[in-house]
Amino acid sequence: MFIDQVNIHVKSGKGGDGMVHFRREKYEPRGGPDGGDGGKGGDVIFEVKPILNSLSHFRPNQSFAADPGINGGGSQMTGRGGKDLIVHVPPGTVIYDAETGDLLGDLTETGQQLIVCKGGRGGRGNQHFATSRNQAPRTAERGEPHEEKMLRLELKLIADIGIIGLPNAGKSTLLSVLTNAKPKIGDYPFTTLEPNLGVAKIDEEATVVLADIPGLIEGAHEGAGLGYDFLRHIQRTRILIHMIDGLSEDPLADFSQINTELSLFDTKLGKKPQVVVINKIDQPDVQARLKELQASFKKKKVELVTASAMARTNTREVLLTAYKLLQELPPEQLEEEALPVYKPEVDPNQFSIHREDGDKWRVSGVAIERAAKMTYWEHYGSVRRFQRMMQKLGVDKALREAGVEDGHTVFVGDFELEWQE
Repeated sequence: MFIDQVNIHVKSGKGGDGMVHFRREKYEPRGGPDGGDGGKGGDVIFEVKPILNSLSHFRPNQSFAADPGINGGGSQMTGRGGKDLIVHVPPGTVIYDAETGDLLGDLTETGQQLIVCKGGRGGRGNQHFATSRNQAPRTAERGEPHEEKMLRLELKLIADIGIIGLPNAGKSTLLSVLTNAKPKIGDYPFTTLEPNLGVAKIDEEATVVLADIPGLIEGAHEGAGLGYDFLRHIQRTRILIHMIDGLSEDPLADFSQINTELSLFDTKLGKKPQVVVINKIDQPDVQARLKELQASFKKKKVELVTASAMARTNTREVLLTAYKLLQELPPEQLEEEALPVYKPEVDPNQFSIHREDGDKWRVSGVAIERAAKMTYWEHYGSVRRFQRMMQKLGVDKALREAGVEDGHTVFVGDFELEWQE
């Protein structure tokens, strides 16, 4: 099944905890701190894998987590780092933050990678907190918390040439004739329910990738028919082969309708170079009205190419005409809107204080909440370190000015503390 949009949940690995440990060896009567550091948690990395052509492999599994770091040990032993999680996606995958809508990355090149969640750093063991005044510190850090996000993945097929037109205009037939693709073909609307890709050979060295886009109808840009889900696939193509049914009642109206839908969805789509093909030229009725059609299109400054996909008449000429047009285009430039928008990060040291109910207070902030999660609350030295951090950030002073008193409860993240002067 072809799937071109999916929401998934990703989570990096938590950093391993540092250790509080002291040497206890023969002939080492005073020992000393030798607690090792925790290992770094694994990152979540998206990587382009060219053999993939849809997002269907995400259907059975929509939650991904990297390995956490291993806790530190005695004798200054550092815990092993968590293994990075590599998530493979097809070329043309666009990654958004599902909650904010921010663009995180646009993956188009084979092997291209994007780190979406960084693993937490490992906590430091008590060996790092020894000083001349405190030679036996009972202070260490827990590992840094993981990151997690809800992501929206969208696939925009990457093809050199897109084949567009109304339903049953002959798009799939042309693709099957020019390439080895075997799309479903029939004489009823919406035979093609998903985009099809094929590779056409120009000569011994040159090939082009063609995409057969499902038939578009009036209102496609608003979601009518199958259009809205597949219009975005045309955005990746550089040249369009516009197939027109020569037996249609009004081929010029069909041509105008499709171009209108393209422009309404994305103004740049309507400006893409097109090779306009009158299909089914093998039919007597089409041959009889050909001069009339050519004249009407010429008034619109559109040159027609005639062909019959079913009879394989002039199909090679259609391909070569499109390829020549492709060669004349300047090198493709990355569109500005395809670049991620980087916003200034909020100062992690900022915090806010909110009085929840009488003697209960809530302290919120990136740095202070992270510090709380990395604190060993069972070790006095670690608790004192957290208190000094509150003083350094100005949380203590702000709480006093807000009116906190002895015995009040202060919440920092998931932790509940009792205020004492």
